[in-house]
Amino acid sequence: MIKKNFADIKIGEKATFGKTVTEADVFAFAGITGDFNPIHVNSEFAKNSMFGKRVAHGMLTASLVDQTLTNLGGLGTIHMSQTVRFMAPVCIGDTVMVSSEVTSKNDEKCRMTVKSVITNQEGKTVLEGEALIMMPRGN
Repeated sequence: MIKKNFADIKIGEKATFGKTVTEADVFAFAGITGDFNPIHVNSEFAKNSMFGKRVAHGMLTASLVDQTLTNLGGLGTIHMSQTVRFMAPVCIGDTVMVSSEVTSKNDEKCRMTVKSVITNQEGKTVLEGEALIMMPRGN
């Protein structure tokens, strides 16, 4: 991670991040959030669900966007807000790719709007969203 100058960041600049979602990720997220919904942690329960197997927490998937936001903004970047739309489930063992792009900048407030799309290993979109991030003054 590097320190960046806000003025040097261009609209259209992109960052990507890939990750394979593991069982350990799902249980760690459940422990951190207290969300032990059986659709995430119980294989027997999940077999009879609409998905037929366990799925990762939607917010676990959404949180993967943070890595690209920090890469775009650099050290000290603050995540101000985020909207997400869940398009498809992410299952344990899926490999997802986050693609984020700066779509607008507010020079006065050192803020950027970033659009993100997450796709799975089949190229299917599993999440779309938009975030507002702020860089520290002086960067």
